[in-house]
Amino acid sequence: MKKIVLTFVLVTMYVVAGAQTINVAAAANLQYVMEEIKTAYLRSNPKSKINIVYGSSGTLTQQISNGADFDLFMSADDEFPLALKKKALTYGPMHIYAYGKLALYSTSVDVRRKGLAVLSEPGVKKIAICNPITAPYGKRSVELMSSHGMYGPLKPKIVVADNISQAAQYAFTGNADVAFVALSLTLTPEMKAKGNTYIFSQKLYTPIRQGCILIKRGAVNTRASKFMKYFLSPATKNIWERFGYSLPE
Repeated sequence: MKKIVLTFVLVTMYVVAGAQTINVAAAANLQYVMEEIKTAYLRSNPKSKINIVYGSSGTLTQQISNGADFDLFMSADDEFPLALKKKALTYGPMHIYAYGKLALYSTSVDVRRKGLAVLSEPGVKKIAICNPITAPYGKRSVELMSSHGMYGPLKPKIVVADNISQAAQYAFTGNADVAFVALSLTLTPEMKAKGNTYIFSQKLYTPIRQGCILIKRGAVNTRASKFMKYFLSPATKNIWERFGYSLPE
């Protein structure tokens, strides 16, 4: 009997300890905004532990499909979360938490006045985009260039990064002359100080509806649900908007 009670206590301790950590799979464009939201959340929830892994939404979706240890998925679109939902790998509804904005960034050429036209200039030899198959911002970049009849002619110049954060890094370090990036990544002091940004009208590409959903696991992590409720709440509105996101009404 004592052995059974001890086993129960150990299992209970394991489940509680596991529930303390919230494992989040987040799109790379969220790298800066989520760190700030995480810090704000932990101020009022000091016992919580939040581990955020950033990557392209498609790659993270594949990892979750293969059983990766995540409680919550924050995608750069609404298609990847819905794909996981169709596989019965999630629970609860998907929520649109923000609308992303596509921008051009450069440290070597002035993109502020010329916008898309700067890509055809002879001085622009390398254009970074993220993988359009696995990264929604890359997909929108191709869509935007294609709608202006530019994608084919510009293909020899295009350098494909694994995710949007890496594309931004290519431009920041000078490994690309220009990069299609998420606006949020250009708003850090380092990016603003070194380069310049052109923001595309959201009317020029399919809306970037960024969705989140809870991942189904052996035991429900109630802390993950609580954290999701927090970043969907008005308490984080100013943080999202400061990083260039629009919020659903």
